[in-house]
Amino acid sequence: MALATLALTAWVLSAWVDSGDDTTVTDLATGERLYATHCANCHGANLEGQPEWRRRKADGKLPAPPHDDSGHTWHHDDQLLFDIVRDGLVPPRAPAGYQTNMPVYGGVLSDAEIRAALAFIASRWSDEVLEMRTQRLGR
Repeated sequence: MALATLALTAWVLSAWVDSGDDTTVTDLATGERLYATHCANCHGANLEGQPEWRRRKADGKLPAPPHDDSGHTWHHDDQLLFDIVRDGLVPPRAPAGYQTNMPVYGGVLSDAEIRAALAFIASRWSDEVLEMRTQRLGR
């Protein structure tokens, strides 16, 4: 069972490896550092998100969702997650006029850094979530 879990985790994380830039291996330590610097303030140091993340605040915006197993990040495919971080929550990734506090990181982080942060997030998902994600995304 442990070997199967290790293989599944490696397979899921391999999706973040080299997508056309000069990165050949995702560096989870770099991803953890980038997450702590750019994401943890809103999404939580332990990927827990903000309280009541499903309920709109007074300004109409949703709080930052968790990236751990309790959230919905793992439901989305790798390219969508990458595009959201790089280009923002704009059509076609969100309805026209969608309001969010999520910054656009395309001018802040390189593609490799975005992939590293996303790989770190994925590395924290449970075996059960990794298996459900595999089934959900048909990989």
